[in-house]
Amino acid sequence: MAKAATLRTLSDDQLFDELDSAKKELFNLRFAFATGQLDNSAQVAATKRDIARIHTVLREREIAAADVLLDPSGGPVQGSAAGLAGPSNDPVQGSAAGLVGPSNDPVQGSAAGLAGASQGSAASSAASTGDPS
Repeated sequence: MAKAATLRTLSDDQLFDELDSAKKELFNLRFAFATGQLDNSAQVAATKRDIARIHTVLREREIAAADVLLDPSGGPVQGSAAGLAGPSNDPVQGSAAGLVGPSNDPVQGSAAGLAGASQGSAASSAASTGDPS
C-alpha cells in the first residue's frame, strides 16, 4: 500500500475508495487465514496498518477543516491541535489546573468546606434552640 505522503495527495473520495478496498482485502485475508489458505499471515497486519494510515489522513483533514471553520482568518485557533504546540500565558486555557485552585470561600468547590458549613449551621441552630445534642 501507499505511504502517508502518497495518501495525502489523494482526494477525499479517492481515500474513501482506498479505505473500502482495504477493508474488503482485510476481510478476504481473514477468510483465507481462517480456512488455512493464507501463505503470508503478515499481510493481515500490513493491511490493518494501511487502514490505520487512511483513517489518520482523513482525521488530519477533519481537524484542519474544523480549525478553518472556527478561525477563518487562518491563524491558530486557541485550544486546537494547531495551538497546542507552545505554552500559553493564560492559566485557564486548555487545562483543568486553572479551574481548580484555592478559594477564599470555605464552601465553594470543597466537600470539607461543605461539611464544615453544615456542621456550623447545625451547631448554631442547636445553640439558639437550647438543644444540647
